[in-house]
Amino acid sequence: MLDRLEFILIDQCLLDRQRPIVVGVSGGPDSLCLMDVLARSGYSIVVAHLNHGLRAEAEGEAEQVQGYARKLGIDFILGKTDIIAIAQRDHLSIEEAARHERYRFLFAQAKQYKAQAVAVGHTADDQVETVLMHLLRGAGLAGLKGMLYRWLPSSWSAEIPLVRPLLGVWRTDVLDHIHSRGYQPVFDASNLDTSYFRNRLRHDLIPSLESYSPGIRQILWRTVVVLQEDYRLIEAVVGDAWQECLRESGDDYLGFSYQKIRGQPPGLQRHLIRRGMATLLPDMRDVDFETIERSIRFIKFPTKSNQVELSGNIRLTLEGDTIWIARLGVDLPKSEWPQIAPGERKDLYVPGELQLVNGWVLRTAHTPLPRMGLAEIQGNNDPYQAWIDLRNVNQPLIVRGRLVGDQFAPLGMEGLSLKVSDFMINVKLPRRARTEWPLVCALNPSTQAEEIIWVPGFRQSHFTRVTDQTSDVILLQLRKSNAV
Repeated sequence: MLDRLEFILIDQCLLDRQRPIVVGVSGGPDSLCLMDVLARSGYSIVVAHLNHGLRAEAEGEAEQVQGYARKLGIDFILGKTDIIAIAQRDHLSIEEAARHERYRFLFAQAKQYKAQAVAVGHTADDQVETVLMHLLRGAGLAGLKGMLYRWLPSSWSAEIPLVRPLLGVWRTDVLDHIHSRGYQPVFDASNLDTSYFRNRLRHDLIPSLESYSPGIRQILWRTVVVLQEDYRLIEAVVGDAWQECLRESGDDYLGFSYQKIRGQPPGLQRHLIRRGMATLLPDMRDVDFETIERSIRFIKFPTKSNQVELSGNIRLTLEGDTIWIARLGVDLPKSEWPQIAPGERKDLYVPGELQLVNGWVLRTAHTPLPRMGLAEIQGNNDPYQAWIDLRNVNQPLIVRGRLVGDQFAPLGMEGLSLKVSDFMINVKLPRRARTEWPLVCALNPSTQAEEIIWVPGFRQSHFTRVTDQTSDVILLQLRKSNAV
């Protein structure tokens, strides 16, 4: 066994003999085997054992593991917790609570010891059981690929990997090894309790499958090896799409280009959504089929509310060309939008420029009409650029946010006015952006009333339009400060 594992320890787990490894040892055959193999291979290890407080014999089992560690000259760490109380508090099953606390304990010790990895004793049998569990619950390739020899970043750490050196070793070989070395593994009666899903698979389903296909364990294990290689190829493609689509990120949100993510094939969209949810909820083990499909439907056909709830308090929200994956209730950033500070009112001269919030700059220039021509102006398709008739405005121009009762006569409505609030709804400007969206205003020379002459990104006003009677125009441009 040592010869077979040496390659795995170095090539797959990437372990270094000079740096410590925290090894989770329950006292069962798998973890005792892992402890013995690593110690005999010359690795520096620390044995960590967590008493879950579930069985009366747990104290004696902890002492037994400590005795084995002492014989090998290995440091031993004992932790104790009340899994039943934690499961009730967090509304988890006993299995899930025990798993969560075990890994939390192991990675806390790894951090304290500055360990290079946390090692656990999952075997090839565990791999087969895990894949069957995912298959029965409904999973894509991410679930069917099973467990990895080395997992980083994991649900518990972005710096310390979780390694499983025994994933290619069958439990029968583990038992042969520990018996040859004189270990007496602890017997956990709960492993026979078929009320637990994994135990039903182990004791009922897999033996039944063997009657249909002898050697089913080996068949499934080899299938997982192939799927893992396929998954690596897909992940490379997903990584490229992630870089292309992602605009910004924070602890509680991810913002993607809606047009770019919508242009991806549905398969890639599924992977991007799944990766996004895993990024925000690293402890979430499974994202069900319906959650992902609800996301795909929303990308193709957004709801009237422009949002849809997924699972785990995660929501998809569409704002303009940004689609957010975010936790419920989080304040999303406004960095993609031109904004003016709340309540601010600024003069803008021609020529001149004005720095706005989020790195946007509003620039003005005076341009005689013949240099560009009426046809070019009327054919303008840049919503962040406008030409206005100089005769119809007084200077300086005024830049401010929306006020209650604001009216606007958009170009194309023949001088008819509507509320700015209604206009913003009509053009689907996200609600969060409306109050501080910069509006360019000017005094009308005829009425001396302040009028909105341009809503950047959408429309200029009717009364400032350029006609065949126009001789001089003001060019308005709103740009990101790093844009050309």
